[in-house]
Amino acid sequence: MPIYNAPLKDMDFILNDVFKAEQFWQNNENLAHLDMATANAILQEMAKFSKNVILDLNRTADEEGGAQFNHGVVTTPKGFKAAFQQFAEGGWVGLGANEAWGGQGMPKMLTVLADEMIWSANPSFMLYPLLTVGAGMAIDQAASEEQKATYLPKFYTGEWSGTMCLTEPHSGTDLGIIKTKAEPNADGSYNITGTKIFITSGEHDLCENIIHLVLAKTPNAPAGSRGISLFIVPKFLVNADGSLGERNTLGAGSIEHKMGIKGSATCVMNFDAAKGFLVGKENQGLAAMFIMMNYERLSMGIQGIGASEYAYQNAAQYATDRLQGRAATGAKSPEKPADSILVHGDVRRMLLNIRANNEASRAFAVYVGQQLDITKFSNDAEAVRKANDRVALLTPIAKAYLTDKALDSALEAQMCFGGHGYIREWGMEQCIRDLRIAQIYEGTNGVQAIDLIGRKTIKSNGAFIAEYIAEIREFAASMEDDLSIKATTLDVCNQVEALTQFIIEQAKSNPDFSNAVAVDYLHAVGLLSFTYMFARIAQAAQTKSESFYQNKLVLAQYYVAKVLPDLAARTQRIHAGAALVMQLPEDYFTAQA
Repeated sequence: MPIYNAPLKDMDFILNDVFKAEQFWQNNENLAHLDMATANAILQEMAKFSKNVILDLNRTADEEGGAQFNHGVVTTPKGFKAAFQQFAEGGWVGLGANEAWGGQGMPKMLTVLADEMIWSANPSFMLYPLLTVGAGMAIDQAASEEQKATYLPKFYTGEWSGTMCLTEPHSGTDLGIIKTKAEPNADGSYNITGTKIFITSGEHDLCENIIHLVLAKTPNAPAGSRGISLFIVPKFLVNADGSLGERNTLGAGSIEHKMGIKGSATCVMNFDAAKGFLVGKENQGLAAMFIMMNYERLSMGIQGIGASEYAYQNAAQYATDRLQGRAATGAKSPEKPADSILVHGDVRRMLLNIRANNEASRAFAVYVGQQLDITKFSNDAEAVRKANDRVALLTPIAKAYLTDKALDSALEAQMCFGGHGYIREWGMEQCIRDLRIAQIYEGTNGVQAIDLIGRKTIKSNGAFIAEYIAEIREFAASMEDDLSIKATTLDVCNQVEALTQFIIEQAKSNPDFSNAVAVDYLHAVGLLSFTYMFARIAQAAQTKSESFYQNKLVLAQYYVAKVLPDLAARTQRIHAGAALVMQLPEDYFTAQA
């Protein structure tokens, strides 16, 4: 059976040594109640839950075929309901939620690490509370006080759950062409009619009510995305006293038959004049929904970290146990018929690639979490502005680069197993199937790259990335001179700065340019970000003699020598431009051979 043990020591290192989390919390009056002892206790409890409660359910849920659909009723896999009840009773749904509504108010720096453990152990399970947390954020920031009081406390006790209903059969990324209608009623409610697809947790048996956040258009709404409104549409209507009333006129028409995350119910949802309630003002729903969507995008990056960590642990254990061949320098274990495959350079190469990705990704997620904490808890207006700009810039990196690299890592972990990686018993083929969706949902990674290069870079004339690079330069300048990664970090800053200016100039005269090179630019900024994270890791580890810390320095050197050279290739592709991508006619792609 697959294994998983939460990397608590690595997590403590990132929080305590790299980002000095306790000092950050204590310097903020809204977080001063939290210390590292409490944070570590929370992470230790989540480590137990992930390993002892939901890890084995990941395999059994996949084996039994995942969630089941029968005449509109969705049944989750065996063990999920009891696990969800335990999860809710432990207060985990509201770990980072507003204390005013029953949450625990923990900072994002901490919750990203708790989330990573659940993603590692059971990604299908994680998707049920994940959508609830995101829906809760949207309601908390955009809904009326009455709506908050009605729905949020039930979310954080786990009695009710939430969804995000955007996509329609004809409308994915282009939400401006949705057809779902919202007809106003005399009592202030609306009748919601339409079909939504790919709705995670749209129907299930884990709790008593499901609260759908639905994008729809009112009768006289402006065309395009400017005419989108957001509605709360409960599965069961809620009476004035908070009790459940009649069943609303909505339901699941089917569930999707998917490549992976089969334990998560992905539903086609039909709304037939279902009663809904406007969130905020008409025609302003997209901004409210993006509160939830951007939360989910960072969560997809954390899904990538979780899968890559799980893949690494299993591949490293297999490589330790598997006897195959002899070391090039002679037998390491003469008493055995062969050596562990860890003696082979290619196996070590794959494992080091994965380990480098995991450690940089985890640090980056905590860094983005820290920026989100500043936006939420800081009273310094300028610090909040900078953090908001940083989050806007880095959200597509967190979603796309982390999941791209995670899939690469999972594939390398599978390769360590050889043929055993391709069969079900070892868990690698499920890991890859479950992870693949992270590059697709919440806006494909190509869409994230277009957002980064277009709205976040070209539209701002490079202002967001310039401020980020300035921060990295300032940090690198403060490093000890004997750390070789210092010079590397400053050099990468120069390279990405020059690349950004080249892109901005090219985009002025060639409208196809930015779209054609967007993915390469996203990976270039991802490489810059990982270099920054390894610089921070090296700075934190350099003064400590224990092997745990010295190994961090070796891994940073490996990253610079073996992974970072990809930046040169990305740069060359960007300088090659768009012509070779765009010059062929459309019928070239559909013509029969």
